[in-house]
Amino acid sequence: PPELSILNSCSSSQLEGLCSFLQLSTCPEPFLVLFCSWLLALTPDLSYTSAAVLAEQLFLRRVLSLTQPPSRHLMAALTSFCSKYSHPFCRVLVAAVLQEPGEGAEQTKLMCDLVEECLEPHSVQLVLSQVLEAPLSEKLLPVLQAVLERQEVLPPELLDLLVLTLCQQAPAFATSLSFAKLVTALLTVHQGQVS
Repeated sequence: PPELSILNSCSSSQLEGLCSFLQLSTCPEPFLVLFCSWLLALTPDLSYTSAAVLAEQLFLRRVLSLTQPPSRHLMAALTSFCSKYSHPFCRVLVAAVLQEPGEGAEQTKLMCDLVEECLEPHSVQLVLSQVLEAPLSEKLLPVLQAVLERQEVLPPELLDLLVLTLCQQAPAFATSLSFAKLVTALLTVHQGQVS
């Protein structure tokens, strides 16, 4: 709809107000899919800041409250949004999921699915750097595994940080099968760069 062009002229606070007025954070998921398809067709593209505000308003509450796998509508909306705005999405949502206390099994699984299937290579690197900034925990190991399984070429400094982090954390994960799988994947995918 032509009315959506207003999204390009709103400030962050105006956009937050508009999202609140339209109740986008709680709208039915089929409408969320439709709204995200409209966002993809929007020209010009949303600014980084606007996309970050929309990522937060559309998805943050839904993702953090997951207690079972996301519905196909929510996955379709997430995939659609990520196809064009993966960088702001990662900045907002991945950071929030990483800061959530507790196991967050569904959130972790969702992050793995997005890394494996949706995110652009530069966004995968962003996820990796965000994970490495957080204290390493059992819940984050599958996300690192998903990043490695993408078999993307990683910048040397990011790979060095990953190797250093795993070396430092090895004693804490001495009995972890996930950690052993992660180290094996690292040695397999990046054997030429890891001495």
